[in-house]
Amino acid sequence: MVARFAVEYVYTADTAKRDEIRPAHRAFLREAQDRGELLVSGPWVNNTGALLVFEAEDEAALKKLLEHDPFAEADLVARVRINEFNPVLGTWVAD
Repeated sequence: MVARFAVEYVYTADTAKRDEIRPAHRAFLREAQDRGELLVSGPWVNNTGALLVFEAEDEAALKKLLEHDPFAEADLVARVRINEFNPVLGTWVAD
């Protein structure tokens, strides 16, 4: 069974390095989306972090995936918060 997870990234202050790595980060996310793992992602408007929603077998599998995010590999994520998410209303929920 697949679970949904809301992931919050808090970025480091190194915006120049983040700008440099962003194309690889977005390619990583596109690949996850193409595999059906990433449902949505985007940065906070104030550019201090991002929200990502994934489907994964479990939290351990998701953490393993996130380790390969180029932002994580470049130490641009100061903190990651993962919460299993149970949507009850919205377009992702079957009636």
